Amino acid sequence: MSPVTTIDRIGNYEGQTVTLRGWLYNKRSSGKIQFLQVRDGTGVIQCVAVKSEVGDAVFAACEALTQESSLIVEGVVRRDARAKGGYELSVTRVEPVGGSVDYPITLKEHGVDFLLDHRHLWIRTPRQRAILKVRAEVMRAMADFLDADGFTRVDPPILTPSSCEGTTELFYTQYFDEDAYLTQSGQMYLEAAAMALGKVYSMGPAFRAERSKTRRHLIEFWMIEPEMAFYTHEDNVRLQEAFVQHVVRHVLDHCEAELATIGRDVDRLAKVQAPFPRMSYDEAIRWLQAHGHDIRWGDDFGAPHETELAAQFDRPLFIERYPTALKAFYMQPDPERPEVVLCADLLAPEGYGEIIGGSQRIHDYDLLRDRFVTHNLPMDTYGWYLDLRKYGSVPHAGFGIGLERTVAWICGLEHVREAIPFPRMLYRLYP
Repeated sequence: MSPVTTIDRIGNYEGQTVTLRGWLYNKRSSGKIQFLQVRDGTGVIQCVAVKSEVGDAVFAACEALTQESSLIVEGVVRRDARAKGGYELSVTRVEPVGGSVDYPITLKEHGVDFLLDHRHLWIRTPRQRAILKVRAEVMRAMADFLDADGFTRVDPPILTPSSCEGTTELFYTQYFDEDAYLTQSGQMYLEAAAMALGKVYSMGPAFRAERSKTRRHLIEFWMIEPEMAFYTHEDNVRLQEAFVQHVVRHVLDHCEAELATIGRDVDRLAKVQAPFPRMSYDEAIRWLQAHGHDIRWGDDFGAPHETELAAQFDRPLFIERYPTALKAFYMQPDPERPEVVLCADLLAPEGYGEIIGGSQRIHDYDLLRDRFVTHNLPMDTYGWYLDLRKYGSVPHAGFGIGLERTVAWICGLEHVREAIPFPRMLYRLYP
């Protein structure tokens, strides 16, 4: 019985007979030779069946295989410099497993809506597989970095009675006899956890009922949210720099084949090294005004503003100290300029916009209580959050990074819908 292996490990078996289990991606014939492109989730390899070597029965089984039919194939591993992975398989045996009739995604161009309708099959293609592998490595790198830095993972609830930033863009549901919402951030719960554990983070889904159809937005997405006790705004920004640099470096080191499949310009990613450039909100407004934008101090930035600001640099850009009125109630005012808060948005280059939003949080009880009054926040749902400022409050900070936007930027994708296995968008809840 030959050893069962995977395509990514095929080089360990040069000259040996092995068994692969996978699916037929494509095939072609040259008279008495069948060339089978077989994929198994780890890669694609060409399997060559020569009729004079395998016999009529095996050759007929190869001929009968159709696109995406599953199979078990046995053969001898041969080095071939012309092959994509450096090896091919000389077939000795083929065992069909599951048939595939009229597979809808053929090896030609299809419209986006058609592909999204068949997303459950689209993810089998080499490009989509590569993107999902990069996504997995991005998540691995994020967790590895934070774990190594003394963070503890904490899982906040998905169902909440309140929101970090109001309920206008939340999905409502009935929680027995109470109102509840799908979370748009676990931040408040993580602040509580940081007071118990020091440095914490979460990885999980978030939901925003935004009626947006831009290439940057999803209704359901994933966020990684670190919160740190005894951290200032400056500490927070330095952590974000090191964090993003580590993630990009990890992908470059571990996803070379995937980035090549996607067609990503890795030279651009290699430039993502700390320190990142910084610009205050004031400076950004002046720059935009000087470059023909009709924008005033106090206005928020749109996608075109973020794109042009970031285009000046070859690495992500921090925009710091936004007006207090533009940001959430919990952000710490600058003690020297209370009209702005100690926050920063990190804008990715190449037009991908904001990938991180973070700030120092208000730690003073009286100030946060005043914000409750100003923003008309109900004490019955937010009282516990205010409590954190009564019992051993400390300066603290945190940030949230959107996984799909980060993956879209690292992979150079046109739309974030490819950065998640099954995207949820304004008019798409299927499959």
